[in-house]
Amino acid sequence: MYFLFDLHFETGRVHIGGQEHFYMETQSVLVIPKGEDKEIDIYVSSQHPAFTQELVASVLNIPSNRIMCHVKRVGGGFGGKITKAAILAAVTAVAANKTGRAVRCVLDRADDMLITGGRHPFLGRYKVGFMNDGTIVALSVEYYSNAGCTPDESIAVMENALLRMDNAYKIPNLLCQGWVCKTNLPSNTAFRGFGFPQSALVTETVITDVAIKTDLPQEEVRERNMYKTFDETHYKQEVDPGNLIRCWNECMQKSCFHKRKMEVEEFNKHNYWRKKGIVVIPLKYSVGFQPMYLNQAAALVHIYLDGHVLVTHGGVELGQGIHTKIIQNACETLMKRLKPVMNKNPEGTWKDWVILSFSSNISLSATGYFRGYKTNMDWEKGEGRPYEYSVFGAACSEVEIDCLTGDHKNIRTDIVMDVGCSINPAIDIGQIEGAFVQGLGLYTMEVLKYSPEGLLKTYGPNQYKIPAVCDIPEQFYVSLLSSSQNINAIYSSKAIGEPALFLGCSVFFAIKDAVAAARKERGLPRMFILDSPATPEGIRLACIDQFTEMISKNKPDFKHLCAVPS
Repeated sequence: MYFLFDLHFETGRVHIGGQEHFYMETQSVLVIPKGEDKEIDIYVSSQHPAFTQELVASVLNIPSNRIMCHVKRVGGGFGGKITKAAILAAVTAVAANKTGRAVRCVLDRADDMLITGGRHPFLGRYKVGFMNDGTIVALSVEYYSNAGCTPDESIAVMENALLRMDNAYKIPNLLCQGWVCKTNLPSNTAFRGFGFPQSALVTETVITDVAIKTDLPQEEVRERNMYKTFDETHYKQEVDPGNLIRCWNECMQKSCFHKRKMEVEEFNKHNYWRKKGIVVIPLKYSVGFQPMYLNQAAALVHIYLDGHVLVTHGGVELGQGIHTKIIQNACETLMKRLKPVMNKNPEGTWKDWVILSFSSNISLSATGYFRGYKTNMDWEKGEGRPYEYSVFGAACSEVEIDCLTGDHKNIRTDIVMDVGCSINPAIDIGQIEGAFVQGLGLYTMEVLKYSPEGLLKTYGPNQYKIPAVCDIPEQFYVSLLSSSQNINAIYSSKAIGEPALFLGCSVFFAIKDAVAAARKERGLPRMFILDSPATPEGIRLACIDQFTEMISKNKPDFKHLCAVPS
């Protein structure tokens, strides 16, 4: 039961900037005409070779079966080589088809950044109703995404942003709306997280502002509003938050949060120009695609008589270790088939067993097909089952800011992730670490600046700053939740490539916590807007003092500097 005199309302906004994919290998393609029936081979760095094949076939007006796309591996993608690679391949294929010669096209870094687009910038506006104890009873959010000049993946990104915006929180009365805006920028596209890092940051900003207004610790407000028991999301899909609570509790324990928070508060009392902040952020990331056909997969395995194995599958290796995991899975499947032969000749070698199996008419090839999850979403009713399962996690980050320069130092980060029963823990931990650092860049340093005409000004590594070794937390701990199962996936595993990127915002909110401490000491309102990324400029200007007051609020007049002396 809620009493009106306990109910408060607050409005706010936050802007999340875009992000460049900055994959190590830029967009590249080699097209070789074969000289017969217009057949061509395409060697392309793509996350979606089937789309490349379809687009090139359409452009050249030839059947798809005359086009062979080869993707050995991709030097990084992050979503930037799903549709964009196909466009470059189509242009190159036209030249190759016209000349009858092999044509290669590789973009340099500057051209790649100018042409391909990146993560969608978002503006989030909200109105929240909450109680004195920090319980959120109602929330209305509006999202505006900058799609650029064409739709590309923008509608799907917004759909996922709306579906995943609740993050780890149960909000009983929720209205979320999204608008995809056409602008004069290069067309933005898919990026690791697919809308979730933007919409969930707005939600965490709401939580932070509620904590400030109620004068309660942020972790208390977060825990109060988290999913506690078997419940339904805002789109009526059931969710079991058991592992979410486990991740939260383990993260609090392993990070020694309460002890370190007291140390941070003590540090802030004795330092005027330097402040620390510490924050814990929970994570619920739902996995899957709404169109059921996007969830299907297939694989083909051959064992040759010399003992070597060939694995062909529908995935693309772009650094996530899919080949390693697929090989593990294939070997376990084939070993079961060869087990009787191995038992008859336990002293034999692998090659002996393969030859004996072939002689015994045992098939040395295997196929696998996964139909896909039964997902659905009714957008008219606003309900459905768009995802198969959720990945849970939590991260605690501590930072120190310099109130005079706006610089910050990442002191320590602790992450606990639920990855189900990990097929390869080393690969999974590496993915978590990499995703976190990429999120760190999104929320604290990567800035894209455009001219009024839509031309990117910050292109190339000289002008666009991505995280370096010195930006990684000095103490960085990642642990996987033990005894976790996922009956809905292969070997009880869970997807891990995308979810952890959002946990980079724990650094963003730790920075905001440190700035709030500085503002409180100066007698300033603790409610303030800090847009993402939290750059040194943004941090410095948020720490208002006698020096920032000296800055003119009006535009400076530089005409006198250009005047010709009489």
